[in-house]
Amino acid sequence: MAVRVPSMELNRSPPLLSGGRGKTCLKKLFIVQAKRSGGLDKAATRSRGTQTSEKLRKRAPLTRGTVSPPLPVPWNITRPPYVGTNKMPEISSEMQVHDKETIVHMRAACELAARVLENAGKLVKPSVTTDEIDKAVHKMIIDAGAYPSPLGYGGFPKSVCTSVNECMCHGIPDSRELQDGDIINIDVTVYLNGFHGDTSKTFLCGEVDEDSKRLVKVAEECMLRGISACKHGVSFKKIGRRISEHAERHGFGVVEQFVGHGVGRAFHSQPIIYHQRNNMPGQMVEGQTFTIEPILTMGKDSIECDMWDDGWTALTTDGSLATQFEHTILITRTGAEILTKC
Repeated sequence: MAVRVPSMELNRSPPLLSGGRGKTCLKKLFIVQAKRSGGLDKAATRSRGTQTSEKLRKRAPLTRGTVSPPLPVPWNITRPPYVGTNKMPEISSEMQVHDKETIVHMRAACELAARVLENAGKLVKPSVTTDEIDKAVHKMIIDAGAYPSPLGYGGFPKSVCTSVNECMCHGIPDSRELQDGDIINIDVTVYLNGFHGDTSKTFLCGEVDEDSKRLVKVAEECMLRGISACKHGVSFKKIGRRISEHAERHGFGVVEQFVGHGVGRAFHSQPIIYHQRNNMPGQMVEGQTFTIEPILTMGKDSIECDMWDDGWTALTTDGSLATQFEHTILITRTGAEILTKC
């Protein structure tokens, strides 16, 4: 579950979470500096992809369905500290670094999240509603004795995020039926034995056109290239450079407003992981866990987002497709281990 960067300003104070509903994209306010390269500017002039405005108009805009009430969680399942209040938690300043004991719990949470996501993906087909996916994910998580981390986080009303077509991230499951040709990102986070495991993947629904398939393929490749840059002592900014290079090569945009984050005992903590080129300081440390979760788009102005008044659903401004992949990783001396794998 990503966090947002609404403006790009140099050397401001550390990120804080925003309050009131609907005031910011995802209500998570960060102020950072991102350095655009000539290559990125050129990619922008190429309209960031092959999709033309005529093609965009052929696909109906995403519409809202009815959001059902939050699902109950058995009393004996441990809740994260933020549950019970609609106040948005602040990003923890504590890095999530693990010893031999805590990494066992972290692995268990991440493995559960990965299994739930894999099974949720099997439900993706035309006529299935995102609310049905939410119900299935909720049941899988509580049956494993875990808590669905998004439920109640800053008032989020459901147990999973489902982001369809032009929705960048954090779509709220509802009664809308998936259509043939849709793409959908399912973002699963579980809270098990005091630790969060966070992962997401974009799935194809029915017969999807080749441009959309290419966008989805390249987005996953970007995430994996970002992960391949990681190991103890490496600068965090290398992640964004690797992702940007690959996305630009294929003419796609990298969304700057949403970023990865530390994850472990805290749902969202430092370090903040930027997916575009940047000059942010900091180096990776052995035993550290965080997410890498780039969002790629196609369309001239599509890296900017508009918000629905639910305060969560972020859509590309021009209606072009967006896609995202996410893993939680563990930094080692020689590389990075993907924890959210089945």
